[in-house]
Amino acid sequence: MERKALCPTPPMGWNTWNTFADNINEELIRTSADAMVEQGLLDAGYQYLVIDDCWDKKERDEEGRLVADPERFPSGMKALADYVHSKGLKFGMYSCCGTKTCAGYPGSFGHEFEDAEQFASWGVDYLKYDNCYKPRTQECALLYRRMGMALANCGRDIVFSACQWGTENVHEWIRSTGAHLFRSTGDIQDSWASIETLARSQMDKLAYGANYCHNDMDMLVVGIHGKAGNDFISAGGCTDEEYQTHFALWVMMNSPLMIGCDVRSMTAKTKEILTNRDLIAINQDIECRSAYRVQGNWSPDTFTLIKMLSGGDYAVAYFNFGDVAANVSLEFWDMGLPVRRDLGLEFYDCYTHETIGVKRETFAPVVPAHGSRVYRCRLVRTNG
Repeated sequence: MERKALCPTPPMGWNTWNTFADNINEELIRTSADAMVEQGLLDAGYQYLVIDDCWDKKERDEEGRLVADPERFPSGMKALADYVHSKGLKFGMYSCCGTKTCAGYPGSFGHEFEDAEQFASWGVDYLKYDNCYKPRTQECALLYRRMGMALANCGRDIVFSACQWGTENVHEWIRSTGAHLFRSTGDIQDSWASIETLARSQMDKLAYGANYCHNDMDMLVVGIHGKAGNDFISAGGCTDEEYQTHFALWVMMNSPLMIGCDVRSMTAKTKEILTNRDLIAINQDIECRSAYRVQGNWSPDTFTLIKMLSGGDYAVAYFNFGDVAANVSLEFWDMGLPVRRDLGLEFYDCYTHETIGVKRETFAPVVPAHGSRVYRCRLVRTNG
């Protein structure tokens, strides 16, 4: 079978874990698939529906195969995949490179090729592959290479999501395993502190993601509002302003966009954030160029991320990690634009969806605490 080139841009979808953890079943998956279509998420680009840990029985069958929990998933995974596909979505599942998954279910260690073939037979399009219970004598890179080889030869095109947590310098070797995305962080929590910590941890790794292999900063917590699948994830929740900043950071840093809230009961603001087509277009820009960071002049908590887009436009995102509103400054010469009276940048506001005019030399909007402002900019010639 000729294998397709998967994930030229960061994958987008929904995953069960952040809101539901181990409380998953067939009805949840079907109604969530329905909601992804009805709420416009599929139209916005979210195509993968991924079942995380706890979907199977605690033991393999007599032939060594994984078995879906018959109480939670009485129709079986093939029928569930068929339903998800009937909605125009793609179907994702979960396993682990160790002897057990993080929740204690059978892992794929020593069963990589059999499991890959089984996932293919069920119609799986995406595999999240975790890093728990890895034998101490085994090199992590070898285990991900092994599953990468198994998936590449299973007879079906399956996205390989390496949930490796950023250990063992994963950014240096993961692309060679065949992975299409790689977790570069620990688990996210539904709190501003967690979002800020994860974002800061990846500022020096911006150059490592690229087409077909994307730096995954973990799933989105936008819209969870403290109602997560367990106390660790819940962590107090965030404001909508903080969720907007979270989404903008993941967009600008080219992270996959995997929704973690209950898509069946999103608030209007949550839906607005997650379906912002101007921001999604930045994340999904075909060239997937890495952003670069410019420090703000007036506060160590302010900075700008700048990303060159295909066609010559730029995404310019202002961030304020501080606890009070602040002007966030950007001098255009830090982007490479010389000080000339006939050159400027036309700013389009990706939150209000309005063009706000041409700026020359500098622009410093007021950004609220824990807030952001994102613009799409076009180089223009002016009359001076």
